[in-house]
Amino acid sequence: MRVNITARKFKLSDELKQYANEKVAHLEKYYDGIVDVEIILSWEKNDRLAEVNLSVHGSILTAKERSEDMFKSVDSAMDKMERQLKKYKGRRHSFNHEKIEIESIEGKE
Repeated sequence: MRVNITARKFKLSDELKQYANEKVAHLEKYYDGIVDVEIILSWEKNDRLAEVNLSVHGSILTAKERSEDMFKSVDSAMDKMERQLKKYKGRRHSFNHEKIEIESIEGKE
């Protein structure tokens, strides 16, 4: 899994970079097919924006979050991404399960 962190309109601190990497590593326990992760952190006038783009086998999952604190934005975006990954994994699992059932029914006839 490749992780790319981009900071816009501010200098990225080592502490924030390490924090974001730890959060991304935590996502791997929900789905191990993550290919690429792009984290874009933006500093706007009153808000801090965190955007997470995750590439998983042919799909891209995206989560954006805005708050007054960058760490809080990263937390919220990662929580959204965690829910999306669980949903994605569930859809893949149910799709494969239905496909296997159809093949086994066809094989019995």
